[in-house]
Amino acid sequence: MSISTESTAFRAALDVIRSVEPRVADAIGQELADQRESLKLIASENYASPAVLLTMGNWFSDKYAEGTIGRRFYAGCRNVDTVESVAAEHAKALFGAPHAYVQPHSGIDANLVAFWAILAAKIEAPFLTEHTAKHVNDLSEEDWAVLRRALGDQRMLGMSLDAGGHLTHGFRPNISGKMFEQRSYGTDHQTGLLDYDALRSAAREFRPLIIVAGYSAYPRLVNFRLVREIADEVGATLMVDMAHFAGLVAGKVLTGDFDPVPHAQIVTTTTHKSLRGPRGGMVLCQPELAEQVDRGCPMVLGGPLPHVMAAKAVALAEARTPDFQNYAQRIVDNSRALAEGLLKRGATLVTGGTDNHLVLIDVSSYGITGRQAEAALLDSGVVTNRNSVPQDPNGAWYTSGVRIGTPALTTRGLGTAEMDEVAALIHTVLDATTQGTTKSGAPSKATHVLDAKVSESVATQAAELLSGFPLYPSVDLG
Repeated sequence: MSISTESTAFRAALDVIRSVEPRVADAIGQELADQRESLKLIASENYASPAVLLTMGNWFSDKYAEGTIGRRFYAGCRNVDTVESVAAEHAKALFGAPHAYVQPHSGIDANLVAFWAILAAKIEAPFLTEHTAKHVNDLSEEDWAVLRRALGDQRMLGMSLDAGGHLTHGFRPNISGKMFEQRSYGTDHQTGLLDYDALRSAAREFRPLIIVAGYSAYPRLVNFRLVREIADEVGATLMVDMAHFAGLVAGKVLTGDFDPVPHAQIVTTTTHKSLRGPRGGMVLCQPELAEQVDRGCPMVLGGPLPHVMAAKAVALAEARTPDFQNYAQRIVDNSRALAEGLLKRGATLVTGGTDNHLVLIDVSSYGITGRQAEAALLDSGVVTNRNSVPQDPNGAWYTSGVRIGTPALTTRGLGTAEMDEVAALIHTVLDATTQGTTKSGAPSKATHVLDAKVSESVATQAAELLSGFPLYPSVDLG
C-alpha cells in the first residue's frame, strides 16, 4: 500500500470520527504522536501494521456469530465463517498445530477456554460416560451437583508471580485462582533460572490436573519437552501460555525443546505482543481437546469479534513470511544487546541476561523501587513497566524491578547498535534517580527525585534516536 493510500485512509477515518466526537479523533491522533516520540520498551506491546489496524474498522463489527464455523446460532454468518477459517488456517500452518481456535477476545479469555476445555475433557466427559448421559442437561439434579463439585475441586501448578509467571495462572486475585487449588513452582534463588527438579517434586507431591508453563517476566527459555515429561509422570495436562513469546515461536527462533506446540496438549496466546497483530487471544491444541476448545462460545465467551478475527487473519498471514522470521531473530539479537549494554554500565539483571525478548532489571541496585524507576523513565521519554523480581521485598505494587522488551523498537527498525544507546539512556536516568520522601520526611517507595535537566536531556536524546526510525512512515495525518 502506498504512502498516499495509507495516509488517505487514516485521514478519512479520523474525519468521520471527528464529525461525531472530535475529542476522540484528537486523542487518536495524539496517541500516534506520543508513540512516535517515546522509546516504547514495554515487553508486551508492539506496533500492528496499517493493514491490521484498518482491518478492525469494518462491518464485521456489526455481526453476532456465536458458535463455530458452519455451526452458528445466528443466520447470515457466511462471511464470518470465511475470515475465521482463514485465521485458523494461517494459525495452524504458522505454528504446526493440529487445531486452532481464534475466537478469544484476550489472553485471559484464551486461558479460560483452555482451562474449561481440560476440565470438560478430563472431568466432565468421564462423568457423563459413567452416568450414561450425552449432555450435562441429561443429568439429575443430584448428579449435576456432584459434577459441579468435582469441577471446582481440581488443582493447578503454575510459575510463581515473582519468578515471572502470570496472574491468570491460578492466583487468587484472578478468576483462575478462584477456580483451582493452586501451588507455584519457581526459580533457583541463586541463579534465577527455572528449577526443573523442584518443579518435578512439586508435581509429584501436589498431583495437579493442569501444569501451566509460560511466563510474562522470565528472561530465559523453558524446556517444554522436559516439562511435558513431568506432566506425563503425574497424569497432568500440560498447558503453555506463550502470549509473550508467540512471535519468537512463529518466527522459528524458538524450536525443538523450546517450541511449546509439539509438546503441550494445549497452548494459549495473545495475538498482539511479539506476534504483532490485533489485541486478542487464540488457542492451539491437540485433536483430543479440539471439540472442547470449540465450545469456548458459549462456555466462557460471548459472541466472537469478527472484525478482530479478520485482523488476526491478516496478522497471521504477515507472520508466515521470511520477513517476519528475520524480525523475530532481530528481537532476540536486540534484547541481548540491550542486556549487554546495561550490564557493562553496572546494572543488575535477573538471571544475568536474556535469551528471549525481555530483560528484567533489578533496580534495587540503584537504591530505588520499580515504581520510582518506571516514573523517572517515563518523565524521560522511556516507556517501561515496573515488575516484581524473585523474592521481591517490595511486593507486587512498588516492586524492585523494571521489565523492558524489544519487540516494538525492533518493529521500528532499531538494531543492536541503537540498543546500546538505549541502555545508556536507561542507565543515565536510573543512576540519577533517588528516593523521594513523604510529608513527614520519611523515605517513600512511591515518589522519586530526578533533576529536570537529566530527564529533558534523555528525552531529547531519545527523540533524536527515534527520528531515524519513523513510526508508521506511510501515515501522514497532516
